[in-house]
Amino acid sequence: MAELFELHNRDRFEVFAYSYGPDDHSPMRARLDRAFDRFIDIGALSHRDAAQRINADKIDILIDLKGYTHHARPAISAYRPAPVQVSYLGYPATMGADFIDYVIVDPIVVPNSQQPFFSERLVHLPGSYQVNDRRREVASARTSRQDWGLPKGGLVFCSFNNSYKISPAFFDIWMRLLGSVPGSVLWLLEVNELVKGNLRLEAEKRGAEAGRLIFAPRIASAEHLERHRHADLFLDTLPCNAHTTASDALWAGLPVLTCCGDTFAGRVADSLLAAIGLPELITESLEDYERTALNLARDPQRLIALRQKLADNRGTGALFDPVKLTGNIEAAYARMWQTWLSGQKPAAFSIENG
Repeated sequence: MAELFELHNRDRFEVFAYSYGPDDHSPMRARLDRAFDRFIDIGALSHRDAAQRINADKIDILIDLKGYTHHARPAISAYRPAPVQVSYLGYPATMGADFIDYVIVDPIVVPNSQQPFFSERLVHLPGSYQVNDRRREVASARTSRQDWGLPKGGLVFCSFNNSYKISPAFFDIWMRLLGSVPGSVLWLLEVNELVKGNLRLEAEKRGAEAGRLIFAPRIASAEHLERHRHADLFLDTLPCNAHTTASDALWAGLPVLTCCGDTFAGRVADSLLAAIGLPELITESLEDYERTALNLARDPQRLIALRQKLADNRGTGALFDPVKLTGNIEAAYARMWQTWLSGQKPAAFSIENG
């Protein structure tokens, strides 16, 4: 999100950050510190004291970027320190809370038909709701397949999702793909030895050699993005899609095949692919997903064409246009604030592409 904070129009907005995460003294932490007009560390404050600090700063619109994710502190927002409170980006679901007025989404991840299941009012952005930083570095040092334990030849299926997103239904499909594509391998994110051993055991139960599962160790972001070029096709998951993991793959030039789910968390990759101009990689059923993956695996020229299309669209698609997205978010904030000033109740609305 760093570039969004840097791009905000300072003639219209004063932008504060309230951080309760650890200071890792990283370049990104320093960049974020510079991106805001005020960066306040509230890690040592209680929920109540943090809310009082936000209220004392006279914040008009408070955006909660964490929801109910790991180490989140929704109790701060529960004190209602700001007149308008918004959920955005970090938590792909309703918070089910009367202290959050709006949730920023797009028509793909949360269609209007799902408004009855959200306590927040839906605010639809054009394109994808997800903001992306154009300054994400891809390492310039060129590695080889062998550097990552991959075979020199053969198709590389890839899924760098967290292991908890891998469901039995999708693992079944992946193992059938390995069986149908001679010499192919599946490249997964290495979480720990227990996960690695269990997945290899499950592969063998499904008739696949354990060695055809190759695990990528966790490394720095720039190097991680660079190694994507050794994969041929990213295979997504349900009920929870790849989110940042999918936009990382697309930024690095790797096509992503997804399956459309029924919920926000299962429709994010659909939104990303639509915004980058690759709707042909969105499937509607497990059968369609498996058939499309197999057809692509057997047609290397089509995979090359998809990679070229992705490269061509990266500079023009809505997915990697934070300038336009920032303007649309600012238009949403202005509408929320005018609604509050007028004394009206929050209502769902859409922002036209500006």
